[in-house]
Amino acid sequence: MTAAIVGWAHTRFGKSEGETVESLITQVAQGAIRDAGVEAVDIDEIVLGHFNAGFSRQDFTAALTLQASDDLRFKPATRVENACATGSAAVHQGLKSIAAKQARMVLVVGVEQMTTTPGPEIGENLLKASYLPEDSETPAGFAGVFGNIAQSYFQAYGDQSDALAMIAAKNHRNGVNNLYAQMRKDLGFEFCRTESEKNPKVAGPLKRTDCSLVSDGAAALVLTDFQTALGRPKAVAFRGVGHAQDFLPMSKRDILKFEGCGEAWSRALSQAGVTLDDLSFAETHDCFTIAELIEYEAMGLAGPGEGARVIADGLTEVDGKLPVNVSGGLKAKGHPIGATGVSMHVISAMQLAGEAGDMQLPKADRAGIYNMGGAAVANYVSVLEAVKAA
Repeated sequence: MTAAIVGWAHTRFGKSEGETVESLITQVAQGAIRDAGVEAVDIDEIVLGHFNAGFSRQDFTAALTLQASDDLRFKPATRVENACATGSAAVHQGLKSIAAKQARMVLVVGVEQMTTTPGPEIGENLLKASYLPEDSETPAGFAGVFGNIAQSYFQAYGDQSDALAMIAAKNHRNGVNNLYAQMRKDLGFEFCRTESEKNPKVAGPLKRTDCSLVSDGAAALVLTDFQTALGRPKAVAFRGVGHAQDFLPMSKRDILKFEGCGEAWSRALSQAGVTLDDLSFAETHDCFTIAELIEYEAMGLAGPGEGARVIADGLTEVDGKLPVNVSGGLKAKGHPIGATGVSMHVISAMQLAGEAGDMQLPKADRAGIYNMGGAAVANYVSVLEAVKAA
């Protein structure tokens, strides 16, 4: 264990009236520094996760973090991007600086403002996270890409509409308890399963309830080396991490296997010296319900085509063997692209520190986080563990 999270902040996800990318960054940067019990002058490096891809006219946003305090002036600040895994890319970059002893305290911020962009442009921006020579003409944009994946999965393993609806219903039910969630409403299985005027088909077999939400929001955390963290009032350590980048064209891989996801999980668990059985819960990337279903298989909860059994048996429910997306996931919490990975780490740290409020699990001491960019192209896994402060 080389690093730990010692402070965090999180805005509510959704439509942020009156906010800008700058104000969202400033709000969480100040909040995370304050929560960590340090001063801005103590921060050695800043890493900002911001996808943008056309969502914000203001690009070149790394230095906007300095707006949080004049004492951040001249601190190294870098923006990183890796599609929908941008937030985790920022977190992992901060870990590398600490491991290399280039920094003792790193401020990591993830941000996105999507709702000010017209609908058709949102679709165009998101489609940039796919391989355009193959996918640029896909109907319904990025949702269409995952609609095709779902259709292929159905053709290979049979109609999985019940499983997708159970995943959607689970995550919406969980989201009710998340103060930061964009949609805090228990929609129920029947609503999620039934095509209707309020829940129409979007792409392939995917309905509206199978798709994550267009969101604004930001999250931030402060990382420090493990020895320093031991002296802090609260600390959540990284036991292991994994990053596996796969081919961008889906034609070069078996898209139903999410092999990069499996590889990232294998690397992180191996580094942590634990197995899935040792995890108290997991936060996983349910940009679409079909993604969570295939991720069950890629991470090793079920064999190929058997992911439906995982949700049907209740294994991933809050009271199951491995609760998944207790936060409501991207499905209910929302998915502001650059903020998502940082949010997953913050929400997990809150659970492990016993600060998750109504979301709090009775016994949470170790977490697994999976955040992906594109269709299982950029794959990041973190294994976090609660630390008892000295």
